[in-house]
Amino acid sequence: MFKRRTRVTPTFNMASMTDIIFLLLIFFMITSTMVSPNAIKVLLPQGKKQTTVKATARVVIDKDLNLYAALDNEQEEPVTLEELPQVLNAQVNDSTELFVSLYADEAVPYRNIVEILSIANENHFKMVLATRPPSHNDR
Repeated sequence: MFKRRTRVTPTFNMASMTDIIFLLLIFFMITSTMVSPNAIKVLLPQGKKQTTVKATARVVIDKDLNLYAALDNEQEEPVTLEELPQVLNAQVNDSTELFVSLYADEAVPYRNIVEILSIANENHFKMVLATRPPSHNDR
C-alpha cells in the first residue's frame, strides 16, 4: 500500500531576527550616550511665544555690556552690577514677588547673563529671559 506523505511547509523562525534587533538596539543606545554635548555649536533661536508673566522690573544689557535697570514703566537708568540688587529691591513689597525681565543683546557673552541670573537667584527674584518675536520671514 501506498503511504501517504505529509507535506512539511517551511516556517520562518523569528528568534534569530529578534536577537539581532535587540543587539542593534543595545549598540545604538550605548553609542548615543557617548556623544559629547559640548562639541555642538548652538545658535539660540528666536522665541515663538512671548511670556505671559507681567514683569515689574526690567534689566537691559546692550552689546557694549552696559547695564540698565527700570521699574514698572519708568525709563531705564544706567546701573552697575553692584547697584543692581539695591535698585531691584526698592520695588519689592512684603506682599509681592518681583518679576524681572532680562533683555540681553545677542552679542552679550553668556557669562554676563549668568551673572545677572545669579544676582536674581541670590535675592529671590523671579527672572524671565526676554526674546524677540519671530520675524515674518521665519514662518
